[in-house]
Order: sequence, then structure tokens, then C-alpha cells
Amino acid sequence: MSRSLRRLTVVCAAAVLAVFAVPASASAHVTANPGTAEQGGYAKVSFRVPNERDDASTTQLEIDLPADHPLASVSTRAVPGWTAQVQKTPLAQPITTDDGQLTEAVSKIVWTGGKIPPGQFEEFDVSIGPLPTDTGELAFKALQTYDNGEIVRWIDTASPGAPEPEHPAPTLTLTPKNAAVQAAAVSDTQDPGSSTGIVLGIIALVVAVAALAVAVLRRPRTRAE
Repeated sequence: MSRSLRRLTVVCAAAVLAVFAVPASASAHVTANPGTAEQGGYAKVSFRVPNERDDASTTQLEIDLPADHPLASVSTRAVPGWTAQVQKTPLAQPITTDDGQLTEAVSKIVWTGGKIPPGQFEEFDVSIGPLPTDTGELAFKALQTYDNGEIVRWIDTASPGAPEPEHPAPTLTLTPKNAAVQAAAVSDTQDPGSSTGIVLGIIALVVAVAALAVAVLRRPRTRAE
């Protein structure tokens, strides 16, 4: 392969990476998926737990539900090899539900008995609701225990405008009811050309790379090449 061709290959590869590269710094965190749900509704949240250690396995997961926004309905989905223990706590102020007064709510769920080996992950599904309407976010503090005795506490919350903490708590963003429908309606009324900015930018980048390639190939070759 000539030096010019090698140079062209490197330039094209760099351009592709610049367009499609995505930061992966948060990929190893314990997260709540999907990350959004509708206020006042019910949601199935999967707590995704990756194993971050090369020499130990995860053997326990503890999820603490937010005490300032107790949830009337909480149920777990069976995970093969794992046992879920649900703990309830009396409420300072009872919650009025369709079934009457609720005097206690789930405050903690602990999964034990299973194992997440190095290089693998597991998902723990929980159905919760009705979701509060007076907040835009719920944080679920998580404790991940390894078989070597180490406990990683995913309990930190970021302040507005601050960088993500080292051990962020899994969070669920709550959107107003029918927000998705309203957003779609607004999008339909906008100029169709306004949604093509990203596409045009990619096309411009491709054209620039092509022009650079032509310039490289047309450059007079020396004996060293």
C-alpha cells in the first residue's frame, strides 16, 4: 500500500470516528432503564447492573426507593437464580389510593442468591406506580456487593449544572402527562427543513473528506513514495 493511500485511509477513519464517536464513561454504572416515564402513570423499570471487577462476582443488589415520594404499588419480576426480599416502612403521612388509605410503602428491595460474573451484567425488573406528579426525577440509591466483600455505593446525585458524580444513583426522569404527544404535535408544525441540519452537516463532512482525498492523490509523488 502506498503512503498516499495509507494517509487517505487514516483521514477517512478519523472523520468517521469524529461523527459517530459516543462517550462511554457512564456505561459501567448501575442504571434505571428506560430513563424516562410519565408522571402519574405506572412504569416497568429495569435496574441494569454490570460487573466492573475482573476478579470478583456481584452477589447482591440493594435498591432503596425514594422516601420523599413513596410509591403505592411496587412489584418485582422473577430473575432466575435470584431471590428478591421486599421491605416496607410505615409512612409518616398515609397515602390515599383507589383502594383506600396506604399506611406503609416499599422502601427497599434486596436481591440475593445469584451471581454476576466478570464481564457480564444482569437486569432486575420492578413495576412501580403511580408515579408522582410533583417532581421531575426519582433517584434510586443502589448498593452493589461483590463476593470479595466490596460494596460499591451508587448513591450520589448531581447538582444542576455540575458534572456527573463518580458513583451516580440510578435515576428516572418524569415527564408531564402527554408530553410525547405534545412534542410530536409541535414538531409537525415546524418547517420540515429545520430537521435536516444534522444530515446536511454529515454530507458537508463527507464532501470535505472527498476533496481532501482528491488533493492527496493528485499530489506529485517523490521517489521516497
